[in-house]
Amino acid sequence: MKAWVTGAGGLIGNYLVQTAREFAPGWEVRGLTRDQLDLTDFAAVARAFRADAPSLVIHCAALSKSPACQADPSLARLLNVEVTTCLAELAADIPLIFFSTDLVFDGRKGGYTETDAPHPLSVYAETKVAAEAVVLRNPRHAVVRTSLNGGVSPTGDRGFNEEMRRMFRAGQELNLFTDEFRSPLPALVTARAVWELSAQKVCGIYHLAGREKMSRWEIGCLIAARCPELQPRLRAGSLQEYRGAPRAPDTTLDCTKAQQQLSFPLPGLAGWLSENPAAAF
Repeated sequence: MKAWVTGAGGLIGNYLVQTAREFAPGWEVRGLTRDQLDLTDFAAVARAFRADAPSLVIHCAALSKSPACQADPSLARLLNVEVTTCLAELAADIPLIFFSTDLVFDGRKGGYTETDAPHPLSVYAETKVAAEAVVLRNPRHAVVRTSLNGGVSPTGDRGFNEEMRRMFRAGQELNLFTDEFRSPLPALVTARAVWELSAQKVCGIYHLAGREKMSRWEIGCLIAARCPELQPRLRAGSLQEYRGAPRAPDTTLDCTKAQQQLSFPLPGLAGWLSENPAAAF
């Protein structure tokens, strides 16, 4: 069986490709990068799809940097909505798993379940909500909403930990909010979970994130402790002092639904890092 993984040059897509032999041994996986196939060339995508005839599509590719989406909403819609629409139409008769985000919520309450109504605050989140609607039209297809993912990406700048390390290396001080919360997770764990969910041909919406509610400050302290040689500089800040585009204060996810389908417990980031001190992170 053949599986397409788009966004294979990114963090989660690369982990899905690299772990397929271990977590999805029955699949022949084609990881698609931007250089290999321009997903905005819909005719070329259709030709490649017909030639490969995949039995599964895992769609990770996106314009995921919120500032870039804010700066160019048209490009964000093309990459995040129209590309997804093309793939969903081509994959009408097979399972498709679409990666979305915890940022579809406004963060007013946290602990969001799959039945909570989205309320996006940014262009990026708006495009993800629109793409989710396209995907969910097909009862064969699934949406996986995740949170901050960390690990090692091919370009060295896709994981939140990589961004922090880059700033540490440059001698920059990180102003991290103590009152902005996420559910961070290693991308390795995300990949394992998605391969398990795909084997069950899940459909609908699933939340997939870490079990710990962590502030940006707590996350930064964990990463700083892993690289003392970079002499990290952190400052505890607050959303109350922030001036800029709206930010969601608490987009933590309730992952009970996904956990019931998985053979292993979703970890918290602190626990996982403690149990894997030698892991590249």
